[in-house]
Amino acid sequence: MNLGMASLAQAPSISFITKIPQVRSKCSLLLKASRVPYVIPFRHIHLRRPPVCCTKFPQWEPSPVTYTLTEKSGENFLDKSSELFETLRPESNDDKALVTKAKDLTDTTNQPVAQFQFLKWPLWLLGPSLLLGTGMVPTLWLPISTIFIGPNVVSLLSLIGLDFIFNLGCTLFLLMADYCAKSKNMTQASKSKPPLSYQFWNLVATLTGLAIPLMILFGSHKGYLQPRLPFIPYAVLLGPYILLLAVQMLTEVLTWHWESPVWLVTPVVYEAYRVLQLMRGLKLGVELSAPAWMMHTIRGMVCWWVLILGVQLMRVAWFAGFTAQARRQQSSADA
Repeated sequence: MNLGMASLAQAPSISFITKIPQVRSKCSLLLKASRVPYVIPFRHIHLRRPPVCCTKFPQWEPSPVTYTLTEKSGENFLDKSSELFETLRPESNDDKALVTKAKDLTDTTNQPVAQFQFLKWPLWLLGPSLLLGTGMVPTLWLPISTIFIGPNVVSLLSLIGLDFIFNLGCTLFLLMADYCAKSKNMTQASKSKPPLSYQFWNLVATLTGLAIPLMILFGSHKGYLQPRLPFIPYAVLLGPYILLLAVQMLTEVLTWHWESPVWLVTPVVYEAYRVLQLMRGLKLGVELSAPAWMMHTIRGMVCWWVLILGVQLMRVAWFAGFTAQARRQQSSADA
């Protein structure tokens, strides 16, 4: 019996709970056979499992990491990253090599995007050629007799149609210029916002060019300017000019709103054609036998828009210098 009790006292502590009933039944049989007057309670035996110690760590965690928050490390706990998996990631040469491989893969995926740059090369010649064919060629080489029959509505509509062809070519040219102005990486947005002083100057110049012919029309209608000029000859001379000026204002406002890089080119294109448009008006004034005050007004407007065009070209030179200075400062900051 003493050996049996000793064997029970030296039972291993790692026995599973499922084996307890079997040990209990055997002990009870032994106690009944030996007529022991007391029973050993097994209900209060607590079996403890030994801690499992592991000295080998997986490849992604070469050394044990402790994440116990103490009083001294209250503010420095996980200060490198806000995510646990970024903190668990070891900073080794192998990980740096994986990062460089990932960057190489992204560069190879961007190679098809860079191949689209070859499509921009024909646009550098197609855009100006389209602008020349729709704007300058009809105005310079088309005879006046083919578009001007007399001071009537047909001549007015033919002149408006001629300007509409130019406006169509100018719109396509601006779209091509906007596409060519985009960066090589198509994922990066190429937006350019004009300064407020530039917008204010353009609005003042455009509104002044619009107010002069309207004041002339009002003065002729009230009889302040003699001899009076009927409305149809006035519309033939300055009607297409006013209509195209309104289209230019709308186009400039849209380029400012969309922050397109062509905001600097738009007034130059329209104002260069406007000079030719007013020179055509001088020829039509001779055909219509317009009053002298009307001819002087058109000449004054030609001079005004040549002045505005010169200011716009100086703006282009200023913007080129400003961009070069900004790039120089950025390169120095990166260095």
